[in-house]
Amino acid sequence: MIEALKRKYALSEQGAKDLFKGIVYSVLANISLMFPVILLAIVLNQLLSPLLGTVTPEHSVVFYTGVGIVILAAIFILHYLQYTAAYMGTYAESARRRIRLAEKLRTLPLSFFHQRDLSDLTGAIMGDCASFEHAFSHTVPQFWGAVISTAIVCIGLFIFNWQMGLALLWVAPISFAIVLLSRTWQEKLGKKHMGAKLELAEGIQECLETVQDIKACNQEEAYLKKLDAKLDAAERAQISSELTTASLLTTGQMFLRLGLATVIVVGNSLVVKSQIDLFTYILFLIAASRLYDPLSGAMSNMAELFNVGLQVKRLREIEEYPEEVGEKITQPDGFNLTFDHVKFSYENGKTVLQDISFTAKQGQVTALVGPSGGGKSTVAKLAAKFYPLESGRILLGGKDIAPLDSTMLMKYFSIVFQDVVLFNNTIMENIRVGRKNATDEDVIAASKAAMCHEFIERLPQGYQTVIGENGSTLSGGECQRLSIARALLKDAPVILLDEATASLDVDNETEIQNAIAKLIKGKTVLVIAHRMRTIEAADQIVVLSNGVVAENGTHSELMAKNGLYHKLVELQMNSANWKLNV
Repeated sequence: MIEALKRKYALSEQGAKDLFKGIVYSVLANISLMFPVILLAIVLNQLLSPLLGTVTPEHSVVFYTGVGIVILAAIFILHYLQYTAAYMGTYAESARRRIRLAEKLRTLPLSFFHQRDLSDLTGAIMGDCASFEHAFSHTVPQFWGAVISTAIVCIGLFIFNWQMGLALLWVAPISFAIVLLSRTWQEKLGKKHMGAKLELAEGIQECLETVQDIKACNQEEAYLKKLDAKLDAAERAQISSELTTASLLTTGQMFLRLGLATVIVVGNSLVVKSQIDLFTYILFLIAASRLYDPLSGAMSNMAELFNVGLQVKRLREIEEYPEEVGEKITQPDGFNLTFDHVKFSYENGKTVLQDISFTAKQGQVTALVGPSGGGKSTVAKLAAKFYPLESGRILLGGKDIAPLDSTMLMKYFSIVFQDVVLFNNTIMENIRVGRKNATDEDVIAASKAAMCHEFIERLPQGYQTVIGENGSTLSGGECQRLSIARALLKDAPVILLDEATASLDVDNETEIQNAIAKLIKGKTVLVIAHRMRTIEAADQIVVLSNGVVAENGTHSELMAKNGLYHKLVELQMNSANWKLNV
């Protein structure tokens, strides 16, 4: 049973056990609600016995009051246990699931994130987990508890009197069939609703991320019209899904109530024919008034379970996605970084790198230049094994990085990408991300080397200043310098710099280059830059164009060839001399 629950709902071992306990207590809690029905039937039978001329055991009011108190106590205890098992267990499982998802995402290759939209993942982790939490605290235990407890009660009623039992319960399978047979329809509408919600979430996220550009281009009205259209589509999809579910559910619940009429008709007929006594008739009348409520609730829960299935499927897709595995221990022979006939595509049929071969030697600076879209940033990402290759090899110290564990491999790399990522934390902790065990003095030293110390000291709390989400309180240049300080603090043998000085003014760029020059001795440095003056002194310049190595050499060698590199330098010199004509 535990294994079946784990497979069906993608639960942990403890989560499946808690759900099982919740179902058991739900069954007992529902059955306990029939005790007052039995007690009421017995009391009515005793009160009516003089009129009917029957003999029944007589008990005092005190006796019945005592029995009633015991029943109420049992109901309270069982419902308390059911609440604790279902709700507290679900909240604990929800926490485990979120942690498990976070740990899973940490082990997945970056190609997974390239395939999935950020709003889709956010919706799965936040929205689907929240729906999962609600479903497994309010729906799943109650549904199975209602079904199992009702089945047990029904068996007892059939044993007591099969004719009245049939009159009471013949409507149940038909009512459930109405809801169950519409499952495909409901799931189709549920998928449509979920797709509309994801599209809306993507639109809202895009709006928030690009609000500055939208305002600058005076496109607020046009963009908001598109967003309103997505909102209307999501609303229509939700109304359609909810209306369809509600219509079918209400139909099934209305049909269920016909059972009371058949109990009255069949019961009257059997009493008149003296085939049952009045006690039996009263018992089934009271049972009918009580039994249909959990069945109606079970049908409501069944409809909700159809949607839960979609959410569990989305979460399971993440949990079952193949993890990136590899060798945990390696000892490279030096840190030369070699690309050997590398071919790569982000998507099938759209090749980014055709055939890349070059070696970035340890102790030297290798620069990647070329037109936009030539694959420079992709080369840097592949060097750190962010994506699997289509063909070819990348070697670090003579060892192929393909079979290596990515987490282990990253200890050899310090990376500064063009898009800086900072956290809503203090400056001290943002820099310390580079090396978690670094002392405050180490952080300050790295900040000074990256030309951060002066502007940090001017902030209200200095290094303890919280900089907001992604460094929202800092300028672009300040954010980039912090990311450089983080990379310098890590002090790894391989340094990847992707447009690391793009947001800096000329003075700061020169100073940071001097600081980096002092720290790269004996290391492998791969630099991507559009400013040719940034990489003129590089030991090797690799010119990329259309996914291949167009040229390779030093600045003077490439200028002498009068090829693509020479053309790029000339274009940049011309643009540097550009001025406004007024």
